[in-house]
Amino acid sequence: MQPFALNYARPAGELEVTILYAYDSGLQLNVLFDGRIAACDHGLMRELGTTTSTAGSKTHFDD
Repeated sequence: MQPFALNYARPAGELEVTILYAYDSGLQLNVLFDGRIAACDHGLMRELGTTTSTAGSKTHFDD
């Protein structure tokens, strides 16, 4: 028996995404490519609402 949803499920389309920041393990923060802390970039925060990393999300609920 095949679950109903599998009859209609389609793979998600590939999205072209430009990553504007990267995780810096030394600082334990997301940083822009020019070295600034991503959370301090007001334009980026307005556009994305947040900068997400999975660095601590497995152990900390407040990352």
